[in-house]
Amino acid sequence: MMTSLLLLALLSVCWADSQFNLNSSETKYFRTVYIADKGSRLGIKIEQPKVVSYRGSNATLPCKFYYKPVPVRAVQTPLKVRIKWTKLTSDYLKEIDVFVSLGNNWKSFGNYQGRVFLENENDASITITDLTLEDYGNYKCEIIEGLDDVSGTILLDLQGVVFPYFPRLGRYNLNFVEAQKACEDQDAIVASFEQLYDAWRAGMDWCNAGWLSDGSVQYPITKPREPCGGRNTVPGIRSYGYRDKMKDKYDVFCFTSYYKGRFYYLIHFRKLTYGEAVQACIKDGSRIASVGQMYAAWKLLGYDRCDAGWLADGSVRYPISRPRKRLWSSLAGPAFIACIYLPWKTWW
Repeated sequence: MMTSLLLLALLSVCWADSQFNLNSSETKYFRTVYIADKGSRLGIKIEQPKVVSYRGSNATLPCKFYYKPVPVRAVQTPLKVRIKWTKLTSDYLKEIDVFVSLGNNWKSFGNYQGRVFLENENDASITITDLTLEDYGNYKCEIIEGLDDVSGTILLDLQGVVFPYFPRLGRYNLNFVEAQKACEDQDAIVASFEQLYDAWRAGMDWCNAGWLSDGSVQYPITKPREPCGGRNTVPGIRSYGYRDKMKDKYDVFCFTSYYKGRFYYLIHFRKLTYGEAVQACIKDGSRIASVGQMYAAWKLLGYDRCDAGWLADGSVRYPISRPRKRLWSSLAGPAFIACIYLPWKTWW
């Protein structure tokens, strides 16, 4: 019995020694694995839980992983670390594949194809280029090796503006699908609760309920009053909860960011109908601006104009950054049209 145990021990030592006598070209694919550690050997570090950028720019989402030191006997096993990035939906019920890599092999998915890259091979951080409005949201960085699996989340935020929207038919005429299309038509997306909350903190006050991206219906109040929940209530985000996306109808809160183009007013010598206004912008080498583009010009660029002009949805509006009394009436005189010059590749 003792002889058998001694022989087994000697064989184990010989096998272990053979694993460490590999030449350098072979060992570069191996790392030390601590076999006595019962917990995860992997650790993850998210240095910046929120990254802020803007549409058309790039953003780097930081995610680093490391191995926890364990003071026990070690053997050599192949290094096979899988890096996976997903985007969490606004209701956190589903994950959308963004990027995955294993060694020198990698792949990006869907609208992220050709826009996502690893920072370096020893780091799980990724850079997303040419950001779109749809890129806003929470991302999960996941590191997988064998049975070890660690993850962390990062918010990619965009500089932009939230604005309430309802169609020409009047208020409370949009189900959730129609609300998504309405925002898209205005060069925007349906706003998230976090975006509406930030807008409320910045002073947004709106007494009509609108859809948010998670399927809830809410509205921001900074000045409590009777029609908006009661005069004696506290300021905050009023909520109707989650509603039926197909049957229930409300307004919508949209979010937009910077755009590639130049917003301007086109002055015409006479009053124009909507159709004439559309053609006037085209003749000037531009196109009629959307509501979202006017909001972006107002909020992000400080655009100020005290003249009402046609917009793409058939509404008439004007952006004011410096409130003041109107000096004259637009009922007489020239016409104003809000146009936007865009590079031809961005026309939709």
